[in-house]
Amino acid sequence: MKVNKEKCIACGLCVNDCPARCIRLKDNKATIINKICIECGHCIAICPKFAVTTDEDKMKEVIPYKKETFHIEPENLLNSIKFRRSIRQFKDQEVETEKIEKIIEAGRFTQTARNNQDVSYLVIRKEIDKLRLLVMESLYHMGQHILENLTPENMSHKRYAKMWVDVYEAYQKDSNIEDIIYYQAPALILVLSPTPINGGLASTNMELMTNALGLGTFYSGFTVRAAQNNQKIREFLGLKEEEQIITCMAIGYPKVNYLRTVPRNDAKVTWL
Repeated sequence: MKVNKEKCIACGLCVNDCPARCIRLKDNKATIINKICIECGHCIAICPKFAVTTDEDKMKEVIPYKKETFHIEPENLLNSIKFRRSIRQFKDQEVETEKIEKIIEAGRFTQTARNNQDVSYLVIRKEIDKLRLLVMESLYHMGQHILENLTPENMSHKRYAKMWVDVYEAYQKDSNIEDIIYYQAPALILVLSPTPINGGLASTNMELMTNALGLGTFYSGFTVRAAQNNQKIREFLGLKEEEQIITCMAIGYPKVNYLRTVPRNDAKVTWL
């Protein structure tokens, strides 16, 4: 992080807003201690004179705030969140690369703990059928294990275990059975991170962007479950040792139109 001493007016805004407390006023100018800086960019965003910058390539994507293009009416945002549905009916239509890139941008700009930016993304389009089969195989073996070792503690898993076994066995007889893994979605985005909260936060913003682009998505929990400790799936996806699948977003153009929001249970809130 660099400070243009000629532009700096020593207003102290960056000093007060720095979460790492690594900015000082020295000789009436802001000075950044880069050894402890987490590169969150607060100083760039808050400086009234645009005196703080970083690498030139990174600065190319910095955009000045304009209310007309940045502000979202609170009621519209809340209605959008209320209206979203998990989509499991998709058109036979490819998702444009440009739209997938915008969805990933929404994840890239989501906050991360200590600004680690440790979230990455794996887009799958051509290899969905191969991944689907690997997921079904993994779930089949998990289902068999559960059914053979039923206890009062795992009895609630019996229904899913039986479904996983039945679906895989049916697939062995007819590969054209109904796709209950991805529902024929034309694209998947796997959100990867060693930090679950970071990947989860990114996924939420990515879903908002997905809906804004006229697309639909659902989170494939089956994929996340199947990939846990499954070396065959991890090798197929080329995952690094520290990378974990936080979410798997199946994405496509919805083949269904919803007309209204739905009820929800009252929020459980404690005020202290």
